[in-house]
Amino acid sequence: MPRSPLTRTVLAALAAGAFLSSAACGVGAGPADVGEAARTGKVAGEITFRTLQLKPVFTTYVQSVIDSFRRTYPDVKVKWEDVPGEGYNEKLVADAQAGALPDVVNLSTDSFQLLGDRGMLADVTRLDPGVAREYVPGAWEQFKLPGNGDSVYAYPWYVTPEILTYNTDLFRQAGLDPDKPPVDVEEFFAYAERIAAASGGRYSAFMADPKGRLPGDWQKMGIPILTPAKDGFVFDTPKAVEWVERMKSLYAKGAMPKESLLKADDINQLYGAGKLVFGPGSPGFVKDIKQNAPQVYATTRVADAVTGRLGHIGVYAQSLGIRKDTPHPDAAAEFAKWVTNGPNQVAFAKKATIYPSNAKGLTDPYFSDRGDGTDAETLARAVGAEELKTADLDANTPVQWTNQVGDAVVREVQKAIKGEQDAGTAVRKAREEANRLLAQAARP
Repeated sequence: MPRSPLTRTVLAALAAGAFLSSAACGVGAGPADVGEAARTGKVAGEITFRTLQLKPVFTTYVQSVIDSFRRTYPDVKVKWEDVPGEGYNEKLVADAQAGALPDVVNLSTDSFQLLGDRGMLADVTRLDPGVAREYVPGAWEQFKLPGNGDSVYAYPWYVTPEILTYNTDLFRQAGLDPDKPPVDVEEFFAYAERIAAASGGRYSAFMADPKGRLPGDWQKMGIPILTPAKDGFVFDTPKAVEWVERMKSLYAKGAMPKESLLKADDINQLYGAGKLVFGPGSPGFVKDIKQNAPQVYATTRVADAVTGRLGHIGVYAQSLGIRKDTPHPDAAAEFAKWVTNGPNQVAFAKKATIYPSNAKGLTDPYFSDRGDGTDAETLARAVGAEELKTADLDANTPVQWTNQVGDAVVREVQKAIKGEQDAGTAVRKAREEANRLLAQAARP
C-alpha cells in the first residue's frame, strides 16, 4: 500500500525480492557457524551502521543522532553507510557470505528473516536483558524467530500501523453512513457491494490487490495460515474459499477497478481523483492526499483499521539488527538502543510519516493530539498511535509467507477471481504450492 515517501521507498526496495534473491545467491538455510559475541562492559571501538536509502533527505537527522551518541560515548566511532534500495538483500547475502556484515544494520521483516534464519544476528535479549519493556509489544514480538522461544533478534525501529481512510462524499452517495465505517472484513465487503450497486461505474470501492490483502484478510477472518509448529500452510479452509468467492463476485460487480487485479495502479491518483471510496490503510497516504488532492482531502475521514474476530491490526516494522559476531557488542547494542530510544524516534517521526516502536515515544503529545477532530492528517496520526499501544501480531504477515509464497498464492487467486477456475481449486493449489516453496526453503 502506498505510504509516506520514506516508507514507500523502503518497502518497495526490501519487498522486491527478499527470498528469491537469497536463494539465487546460495545462502544455506541452516544457522551460520559463527560464535555470538558477549558484552564486556566497555562501550568502545569502531562500529559500522548501515541504513537503507536515507540520504540525502534524512542525512542531517541521522548524523545528529550519531553525533549525540558519540558525545555520550566518546570511545566509540560510528561509520555510517547508506546504501540504495535496489539490490539491498543481495548485498546483505554477499556481505554475510564474506563475513562482512555491518555491526548494526537496518532490516525490514523480510531482510530480518533472511539473516535471522541463518543465525547471523545477535540475540537482543542476551545483549540487553530487560530492554523489551521499552518497546510496544506489536513491534518487539515481530523480531522473534520460530523455534527460538522468547529470544528477539533485532531492536524495533520505526513502525507503520494500519488505519482506515475513506471518502465521506462517496459514502453518502452510496447510501452509507460516514459515522459508521466497516469494522471487519465481512462488513467491508458488504459495504463494497452497496458501493458497486450505487456507483454505476463512476467510482469503485477498493483496489483488488490480492497480494496486498493476503494473508491479512484471512487472518482477520480467523483463517489459520500455518500449523501450530509453523512448518506448513493450512489456509485451505471453507472460510478462505468463501473469501475468494466474495472477491470474485465483487470484482464482477465493479466494486474494484478491473485493472487493479493484475497490476499495481497508483491508488493515490485514483483516490485523489474521487474514483475510489477506500484509500490505502496508511497514515502516510493521508499526508499525500492533503498535498496533492486538497478537495478530496477535505472529504476524507480516518477511522480504526478494519480488523475482525481477533480485533488485531497489522504492524509493519523496521528494525536494527546486531551482527552476531561483532567485535564490539557493547558499542553496537548501545548504539542501536540509542537510535531507537523515545526522543530519537519521535524526532524521526516528525520528519517522516512514521511512528515510534518505543513505548515512551508513543506517549509524546505529538501522537495524541487530535486537534479539533476535523483534520484527517492529525487524526490519522492519533488513531495510528493509539492502535500501536495495543497492536498484536495476528494480522501481520508470517515470516514464512515470503514474496515467492505470496506470488504463488496470488496467481491462483487471480485466476479464480477472473473466473478461470473455481475458488476451491484455487485455494487448494495455492496451499500446495506454498508448502512446496516452504519445504524448498528449509532444505540446506
